[in-house]
Amino acid sequence: HVQLVESGGGSVQAGGNLTLSCATPALTPSGYCMGWFRQAPGKEREGVAAIFDRTYYADSVKGRFIISEDDSKKTVFLRMNSLRPEDTAEYFCAADSPGYCVGGYFLRRNGARYWGQGTQVTVS
Repeated sequence: HVQLVESGGGSVQAGGNLTLSCATPALTPSGYCMGWFRQAPGKEREGVAAIFDRTYYADSVKGRFIISEDDSKKTVFLRMNSLRPEDTAEYFCAADSPGYCVGGYFLRRNGARYWGQGTQVTVS
């Protein structure tokens, strides 16, 4: 059973920063296409960032968010800088086969084999 566990969410003022973590005890992050998605109330889920051969970002977060991974810690991170109220959402970690990352398809596909339970980020 592949479990992804997010943490690090919380409430922050606009302009602030947060770092989300996704623990991946059953898999080595660099062997998968790993990504972060978010869903705000009343809106569809959207891809935010992904990583495998390189990093991929949604236009709305490019230049502000950084995705990274640490195989030794079996953790994927999302560093979120200069947060805006429109970044308020439930953030989900996801994983799938490496091929889904190519060309940023993972973010557009908006689906994944494995999902975490989510962590709430609120920016006011």
